[in-house]
Amino acid sequence: MISSDLWNEETAERYDADCASEFAPEVLDPAVDFLADLAGDGPALELAIGTGRVGIPLAARGIPVTGIELSEPMVAQLRRKVGEVELPVVVGDMATATVPGEFSLVYLVFNTIGNLRTQDEQVECFGNAARHLRAGGHFVIEVGVPSLRRLPPGQVAVPFDIGEGHLGFDTYDLVTQQATSHHYYSTADGAARYGAHHFRYVWPAECDLMARLAGLELENRFADWDCSPFTADSESHVSVWRKS
Repeated sequence: MISSDLWNEETAERYDADCASEFAPEVLDPAVDFLADLAGDGPALELAIGTGRVGIPLAARGIPVTGIELSEPMVAQLRRKVGEVELPVVVGDMATATVPGEFSLVYLVFNTIGNLRTQDEQVECFGNAARHLRAGGHFVIEVGVPSLRRLPPGQVAVPFDIGEGHLGFDTYDLVTQQATSHHYYSTADGAARYGAHHFRYVWPAECDLMARLAGLELENRFADWDCSPFTADSESHVSVWRKS
């Protein structure tokens, strides 16, 4: 059984609103530009495509996009925006589900590699991406660097968002690499809504080893989609591996 949290109908219906900042043009456009350049003429495969935040605008560039998604309610939300012919989706987990054909690009964005909460599943995911790539194709992930440098002794939580309508904290188990994102949303009636997302954090070097096991070579690593240099202070990375 896959270890990922499963987005149900209620959470799927709220997903786009809860993640509204990720749909902002200044956030989304650089990601789509980056992926479109790597995809060339395509086709492209998005693992954990969700409601289509990235896949739909990438397909609008003329690149054939297929998705794999574990949550049927998330796919239902995507279907409200685009049909099966324009963007086919296979319901299944990104570590083992397969799609016919070979792809110039396989990608996994917005920290989603962490949804697989065991190292074995994450290794399988890299292998699954490699199996879907044609020779010379690229696998791209976007994922945060664990904020453990911000944890003083005895503290287990790190804030990642403090806004008017949302408070977010990550808690870490430093032994197992298990973590939880805690979300507190203010509602229109003045109350608060709580949600939690469980994940396994993974280091850049660990990703590189998983890629090597899958027969992929690191080609580039950036701090974000605008290709800023990745440094010791970077809080995320966009990494590109090539299938030789």
